[in-house]
Amino acid sequence: MTGAGLRVGVFLSGLTGGGAQRRSLMLAKGLVDRGCSTDIVVVRGDGPFRKLLPAGAQLVALEPTAARMPVIGSHKALWVLSGIPALSHYLTTQRPDVLLSTSTPGNLAALWARKLSRSGVPIVITVNLNLSAAALRAGPLLGPLARRFIASVYSGADAAIAISRGVAEDLRNICAFPADRVMQIYNPLDIEFVTARSREPVEHSWLRPGAPPVVLAVGKLKPQKDYPTLLDAFARIRASQPAHLVILGEGEERARIERRARELGFGDDLYMPGFVENPFAWMARASVFVLSSAWEGLSNALLEALACGCPVVSTDCRSGPREILADGEIGPLVRVGDDKALAEAIVTTLAAPLPRERLVARAAEFSYDKAVDLYLAALSSVAVPRRAL
Repeated sequence: MTGAGLRVGVFLSGLTGGGAQRRSLMLAKGLVDRGCSTDIVVVRGDGPFRKLLPAGAQLVALEPTAARMPVIGSHKALWVLSGIPALSHYLTTQRPDVLLSTSTPGNLAALWARKLSRSGVPIVITVNLNLSAAALRAGPLLGPLARRFIASVYSGADAAIAISRGVAEDLRNICAFPADRVMQIYNPLDIEFVTARSREPVEHSWLRPGAPPVVLAVGKLKPQKDYPTLLDAFARIRASQPAHLVILGEGEERARIERRARELGFGDDLYMPGFVENPFAWMARASVFVLSSAWEGLSNALLEALACGCPVVSTDCRSGPREILADGEIGPLVRVGDDKALAEAIVTTLAAPLPRERLVARAAEFSYDKAVDLYLAALSSVAVPRRAL
């Protein structure tokens, strides 16, 4: 499929790192390769992922002053929303054929910016999380209010892309979208890229031959990932055998995680280097990858671990892991928050991991090219009628 003549704006928070940003940049590369004139529109233009900008794409850094202020700049949602006036100006002056937004604060900012601009630019939102499951964490009062608020704003989108079947079903239920306005597209997984990066060296004594097994987790240090349950599970494992725990990512939960590890008595067996630009090299060498999340949309990291041939264990959270792991055939699924079951699944997987070839073959089913073509079809479906006017 070709996108020749189609001008697409891909709106993301910034280039600071993370699964959603990596996925968005891979998608932008696919759009460029298919002939789209592609703007990568970011609120803040600095960050380690700047080096991943695809050749042929135009970087548009909005850089609102408020996004650098101490209070606003320390909260992602606030500094993304602070970019609404600048994004409105972009829509008014540049008038892309369609704007694709790629996160919850980005979706809200895009829809409000279009309203402010009165530009009529079609907006396609990407929904990465099961909104109902995420809202539950806000409590019995705020949760339903937050879900209804987001649903009311999202209903103004021209189309929505849900990254898993579970997310799509939830979105249709809470937003009352017509069936043809919600499209389910799995995240693009560039296996060639992941495989190439996975072969790069990693220098760490825990990865030497004969060292105890490495239990790996990758993701931002935030409540969604439920690292306390992983820590409790790891403590159970350490009570019966030597092992190391590595968590790649950064976020507001760092101090809590480090404190809990000390309380459990394995602080020396925990390594948290922060954000790592190439997590794939760790995935290729770890003994098991663990996703302990309370909720997800799909989980890029789970797919990437499979592509690296790493055995996996996951919570059966809404939504995504069950779809990726084929109802548990590719890796154990355990109840959210159950550290005992998580520990047992990790120990079982360490003792009898699935063959690497089977894991990689499963990841290959989530084709990058197929995903990019489906995204292009979704974008074209709302942009073409407007361009024909």
